[in-house]
Amino acid sequence: MTIDFNTQPFESFPNFKGGEKELKAQMFFDGTNRILHGILVPGASIGEHTHDTNSEILFIIKGKGTIIDDGVCSPVEAGQ
Repeated sequence: MTIDFNTQPFESFPNFKGGEKELKAQMFFDGTNRILHGILVPGASIGEHTHDTNSEILFIIKGKGTIIDDGVCSPVEAGQ
């Protein structure tokens, strides 16, 4: 399967999952799997949340930030 995010529109999610500012995202959803290309402006965040019935994989394309995984804060940057 090939997903062309160049053809997917951006959607805006203010305060996503209780976070700060806005998440802009292009999403593909086939009824089971969701693949998202998201952009956070500087200072934006996604609120803490759990994944009990699914999983989440993050790949940082540009910039740097911090993730919290099981209560542990870790710096992340492009390429990780």
